Amino acid sequence: MDEQTVTLRRMTPAEYRSATEEREAETVRELARLMPEELARERTRQGTARFLPEGLDTTGHHLVVAENESGRTVGTAWIGPDPRAGAGTSDSAWLYHVRVLPSFRRQGYGTAILAAAERLVAREGMRALALNVFGGNEAAIALYRRSGYGVSSMYMSKEVGT
Repeated sequence: MDEQTVTLRRMTPAEYRSATEEREAETVRELARLMPEELARERTRQGTARFLPEGLDTTGHHLVVAENESGRTVGTAWIGPDPRAGAGTSDSAWLYHVRVLPSFRRQGYGTAILAAAERLVAREGMRALALNVFGGNEAAIALYRRSGYGVSSMYMSKEVGT
């Protein structure tokens, strides 16, 4: 497979709405494995409100569309300040979400989007790009590992009640 390249550009308001709906639905599906669906929906809505209080115009956040060399949209990403650090105190950015559109998966675009995100944060003076991934998302974990990401902490749980 040839190495893919992408260009990142700011989302339009319509793209932002669509990407937010998709991201929130995906997050609810993942969280609903661990908690009641309504609680998963509420936590997801609260997260969006907390981290993107101004939506697309939230300072310090990049809500981007990834386009291939033909100008076709192949995915989206949300990159912003590391939520583990105080405002303006970190040299690490955070990849809140990355998505490759289904028809472009398994073609190298995930790797290309990650590389473009890394270049973006490096231009801003960041030394690291961190992220969180659901433990059961084997495809994403494999992508991150192939791209040089390693585990920096691990949260584990086990169902023990009825």
